[in-house]
Amino acid sequence: MSLFSRLACLVTLGLLAALPAKAFETAASHVWVYDMTTQTVLLDKAGDEAVPPASMSKLMTIEMLFDALSDKRVQMDTTFGVSDLAVSFTAQGGSTMYLQQGDRPTVADLIQGMIVNSGNDACTVVAEGLEGSEEEFARKMTERAKTLGLEHSTFANSSGWPDPRQRMSMRDLGMLSVHLITAYPDLYPSFAQTEFNYKDRAPANADNRNPILGVVSGADGLKTGHTTEAGYGMVGSVKQGDRRIVFAFSGLSSKEDRAKEAEAIANWAFRQFSMKTVVKAGDTVAEAQVFMGDAGTVALTPAQDLHLLLPAGAASEVSADVVYTGPIKAPIAKGAKLGKLIVHVPDLGDQSFDLLAATDVGVAGFATRLAVALSYLRTKYGL
Repeated sequence: MSLFSRLACLVTLGLLAALPAKAFETAASHVWVYDMTTQTVLLDKAGDEAVPPASMSKLMTIEMLFDALSDKRVQMDTTFGVSDLAVSFTAQGGSTMYLQQGDRPTVADLIQGMIVNSGNDACTVVAEGLEGSEEEFARKMTERAKTLGLEHSTFANSSGWPDPRQRMSMRDLGMLSVHLITAYPDLYPSFAQTEFNYKDRAPANADNRNPILGVVSGADGLKTGHTTEAGYGMVGSVKQGDRRIVFAFSGLSSKEDRAKEAEAIANWAFRQFSMKTVVKAGDTVAEAQVFMGDAGTVALTPAQDLHLLLPAGAASEVSADVVYTGPIKAPIAKGAKLGKLIVHVPDLGDQSFDLLAATDVGVAGFATRLAVALSYLRTKYGL
């Protein structure tokens, strides 16, 4: 057997017991629920299937405009012209901010028009203002989605207007939401705006369609969607305490069902899962064997507090393995990455965390090194 081997030891994590977590039952055809704080997928029902996203795909158009703002290509007071194509969406009966020929809406107006009014006209103005045409903007949307790691997203237009080439998965919509929240902290609060009425033209369409704003504590985004093909869907985010969740779903039969589903998902995510600090930074998780060192072992510790999201009632079923390749040859510097703590959580999969050397370990003295060498020779050659 080799002197160096891959070692694993079972670690018991002390956690509090609770009532068992309940599985979430949903009528939605596609669902993805994610805890941002712990990077844990809570629910995945056909989450990677590319489906018609309806107006939820406006999040990609909004991201493109946010990116242009971040790069200083446009400012909040930059104005765009309004084309005949943009105005035509009002006549076609889709969602609109009621733009007219001759208007010069600002970027700030258009952000509100896309988010609060879900304006197809606003999206077209943004597309033409940034890239010259709807077609070129859609191509850039698809390209941009790939750079963001959205693997199941393609775009034919900026608004989500029905088109067989307009597709996104619920996971992609969720991860796009995570990106909007983290990459644009100064712009993201726009999603919590409840009302916008451009030039007082449409009081009946002035309210944000997000059904959980002001209803679910901590709800602050993001976007609803509906077409005949897609059904009723929504991308949402809720922050309560130290946790934030994002979710995306589609395929419901009414806006009333959508509102109930969004609230139910938020309640389930926060009531049936809890965040626990399972190991604190500096705590010794295990002792790793050392070869040719002035100490026989070195303590392994995480670099920071380790927080886990646990299903209620699953605490007693959580286990962990400490894995490292050892014995570890000296010298060892404090803080060196030596192994992994792999935590097994029922129904949520494994999570891996780096383990570091808690102390320096120097090279053993001559006598110790000689004794170890002789012991090795005796073992290998039967001396």
